[in-house]
Amino acid sequence: MLIYLALMAEAFMGYLLPWGQMSYWGAQVIISLFGAIPVIGNDLTQWIRGDYLISGITLNRFFALHVVALPIVILGLVVLHILALHEVGSNNPDGVDIKKHKDENGVPLDGIAFHPYYTVKDIVGVVVFLFIFCFIVFFFPEMGGYFLEKPNFEPANPFKTPEHIAPVWYFTPFYAILRAVPDKLMGVIAMGAAIAVLFVLPWLDRSPVKSMRYKGWLSRIWLVVFCISFVILGILGVLAPTPGRTLLSQVCTILYFAYFILMPFYTRLEKTKPVPERVTG
Repeated sequence: MLIYLALMAEAFMGYLLPWGQMSYWGAQVIISLFGAIPVIGNDLTQWIRGDYLISGITLNRFFALHVVALPIVILGLVVLHILALHEVGSNNPDGVDIKKHKDENGVPLDGIAFHPYYTVKDIVGVVVFLFIFCFIVFFFPEMGGYFLEKPNFEPANPFKTPEHIAPVWYFTPFYAILRAVPDKLMGVIAMGAAIAVLFVLPWLDRSPVKSMRYKGWLSRIWLVVFCISFVILGILGVLAPTPGRTLLSQVCTILYFAYFILMPFYTRLEKTKPVPERVTG
């Protein structure tokens, strides 16, 4: 989750660097959200900008954070993640605890070596990602205006506001949650809570089994509801707000949080399937 937050910060800092209209005004909207915090909001906003408004000073510090500071933080977190993976071990599709069955040397019988199995598997994933990434970069970089918005080809102009300001597509579900709440402070709290709740997800799931293969129908239904509501929020975050879209985003926001709030209850009450003693392969 710390890697996830660091990547979100890295993406936000980099979004300002093109210094186009959407970059400028998107940063203006996101940074101004800190002003909703009582007492320290205005001072905190000014401290983040480094100036009384978004300027070259803001651009310089965001560039330094995007290129130097945050990549170092992400690299350190990735190293810690790999060390933890070696120490604790990875999960498996059956959700079986592989440490229950060990040989005379204390090595889990169902465990597999990190190399070559995980390294080769991850290399395959990286290669597939690079194929898609390079195709988009070289042949379809704008992606119909969703990856590179048309207003962002205009130089940043603090005196001209784009017709519709929206963050880049991978932030739009949380932006839709922000807009779904009428009060600015409560909207900021809801958007932050939508991310923070992921930190406590392992403690919310009270099911005796780990794998979705052996969970009951309630978990499956709520997972589908969560995914549908999240996708709808992502679409609504791109579109200009209307009364109907605002109502739909409020409903999807309620369903988003209901998935986590009700999880301790439906995971405890549902009937689960028996889990095999050993990894089935």
